[in-house]
Amino acid sequence: MRFISTRAEGGEWFSASDAILKGLAPDGGLFMPESIPCLPDSFTLERGAWYAMYQALIPYFEGDELEGDLEEICRSAFSFPVPFHSEGGKDTLELYFGPTAAFKDFGARFLAFSMEKLLEKRNEDLTILVATSGDTGGAVASAFHGRNHLAVKVLFPKGRVAERQRMQLTGWDGNVSSYEVDGSFDDCQRMVKEAFMDPDLKGLSSANSINLGRLLPQMAYYVYASSIYQLKYGEEAVFVIPSGNVGNATGAYWAKAMGAPIKRIVLACNANRPITDYLETGKYEPRPSLKTLANAMDVGAPSNIERLFAMFPDIEAFRDNVSAYSVTDDEIRKTIKEVYDESGYVICPHTACGERVRRDHVAEPYSVVVSTAHPAKFNDIVEPLIGREIAIPKNLYEIMHKTPSSVEIPADYHLLFS
Repeated sequence: MRFISTRAEGGEWFSASDAILKGLAPDGGLFMPESIPCLPDSFTLERGAWYAMYQALIPYFEGDELEGDLEEICRSAFSFPVPFHSEGGKDTLELYFGPTAAFKDFGARFLAFSMEKLLEKRNEDLTILVATSGDTGGAVASAFHGRNHLAVKVLFPKGRVAERQRMQLTGWDGNVSSYEVDGSFDDCQRMVKEAFMDPDLKGLSSANSINLGRLLPQMAYYVYASSIYQLKYGEEAVFVIPSGNVGNATGAYWAKAMGAPIKRIVLACNANRPITDYLETGKYEPRPSLKTLANAMDVGAPSNIERLFAMFPDIEAFRDNVSAYSVTDDEIRKTIKEVYDESGYVICPHTACGERVRRDHVAEPYSVVVSTAHPAKFNDIVEPLIGREIAIPKNLYEIMHKTPSSVEIPADYHLLFS
């Protein structure tokens, strides 16, 4: 299996391991498989979620130096449940049972285990830069904390993350440092990209969803989840995915291309509209991000759109494969309350974006909304709407009560290394 840059027209290619360690392609593009492989004929659900995800990943590591370690990495990284909240076919996939109660735990843990294994083999060190608008940084900090050969710098926008998310971003020591940036998430993301392109800085990589090692596990859980759903209902589901930087949705598109039983994919966006506007006008225009209740989706220039453009290179192909709808803060509030009043089920603001889009735009009877974070992470938003407190998961409680430590800096990447 060979990986190429989204910006390359022939020429240089990389192994999975090299792509994972580099994070970003040398030309500034994102790594893509040269061709999307098919699921192995031996694919089975009989040994549980982690093994199904391992099988989905096997084709991407054929001939790679991690090939022999892949089963151990998957067993260690995917050590928590991947359940559905079932509602007779209109189900919700709960991806928040990992250490930091967010879907990012899948990718962050796989990436951390893979990188540590590779760096041990090569006797090398890396510094990981990660920009976060909410959950990514906490998941990466948790996954990489204490890992050999790895140092992590987490960048997050000052005043633009939920308080409980901030606790998860700053409660670390040792090889993990946190930076509170005077700017938006887009500023944080720009700082990371500028640092990568600086020829004087060596030994850098990324743990954002631009990194192949973050995206591949997301592909893998869509293979597993869609297969479980089809086994239960005998139908392919429409997957409705809350989308900011579009890595989660890109993983679903890769899974579908591999042959996973996914009928179609719908992106649920908040008030940040670059993708919905592109579908309406045919012109893609990144813009400054807007602050919303679904803060992890506050992205005005989604990095992974480059991977979707590589798959669907013109507006006609894009419209044939991608649907996207935007949800306002008022609709988020309405949906959280509506769902709770109907069934007692509690959802986070991001999941509410997906549920609103399903209710307003998905006519098919078989669908899955992807729930990306535990609602207890957004207690200040959710609890007033449902009129009660939300129990905090034990793992989340322990992280939140670590001693906070962070450095405030302006949006200048040079200060990360001063």
